[in-house]
Amino acid sequence: MNNFGRLFRISLFGESHGIQVGVTIDGCPAGIPLTEDDLIKELDRRRSGAKGTTPRKESDMPNIVSGVFNNYTTGAPITVLFENANTRSKDYSQFLDIPRPGHADFTAQQKFKGFQDYRGGGHFSGRITLALVTAGAIAKKLIHPVEIKSDILEIGGNPNIQEAIDNAIRNKDSVGGIIRCIATNMPAGLGEPFFDKTESLLAHIIFAIPAIKGLEFGAGFEAAKMWGSENNDNYITADGKTDTNNAGGINGGITSGNDLVLKVVVKPTSSTSQKQRTLNVKTGEMTEFIVEGRHDTCIALRVPVVLESAVAIVLADLMMQEQQIPKVYEKK
Repeated sequence: MNNFGRLFRISLFGESHGIQVGVTIDGCPAGIPLTEDDLIKELDRRRSGAKGTTPRKESDMPNIVSGVFNNYTTGAPITVLFENANTRSKDYSQFLDIPRPGHADFTAQQKFKGFQDYRGGGHFSGRITLALVTAGAIAKKLIHPVEIKSDILEIGGNPNIQEAIDNAIRNKDSVGGIIRCIATNMPAGLGEPFFDKTESLLAHIIFAIPAIKGLEFGAGFEAAKMWGSENNDNYITADGKTDTNNAGGINGGITSGNDLVLKVVVKPTSSTSQKQRTLNVKTGEMTEFIVEGRHDTCIALRVPVVLESAVAIVLADLMMQEQQIPKVYEKK
């Protein structure tokens, strides 16, 4: 399914080389100031153009077609559309017979039996993250005073981001990275003890972001190297503040009021200019091939705002469940 959320619900649609991609957001309260310019500020952070990103350039201009009137949300479902204009579908026809290693070409064929739109990765494409960033921009308006910021810790194991990108370009290959996300001014009490733990909901949407292959909260995997007395966060104030934050701001699935801290692993872009060898499923023979087309050397460069958006969507939904967001804002 392409829906997420309980009260703040989003539905994604479209394909990379289809006519449009977009999102419908249901449950957004009435009275939130919202214009296309509000969305563009976030969408620009995802845009290609920097060194190491795809040469494919789309305007990514949002078209709000419902749920907003006189620059305020109406309480009705909000639908935002994006046109796909700069496509080269012929670059992808060979992958019907030669599924790209690391891509969804093979698994899509197994599931959809040839009816899938294979152009540009279709519905599996990172282009669909336009919808997540759009929903996240609206969610960020709802969760004030919570603020969410992401930063790239390393690319290809190198904390020198530009050096890592230059090296990948020089080697005509792709590279991944690690991104950290921190939400500050967090309320305590969000989340449930079991299936709807805050971590569970965040993991659900974060792993929906293409190329995400790992996720940890707080100390994460480093906690396995600690004594329990080291890993425990000692309380230092009556409102739940702790002297360390190895738990990443969540205990028992419920937010503690400390900063929410998480990191994700973004795998190297599967499409590279390196010659690869794989199976031609039509002939049954191994074949060498090079992926043509326009691809990111490092998709991790464009993930920080997508990650922030995913976190904001979850927090907006949880805060609405706890009635920390008004159902209708007063008209000024």
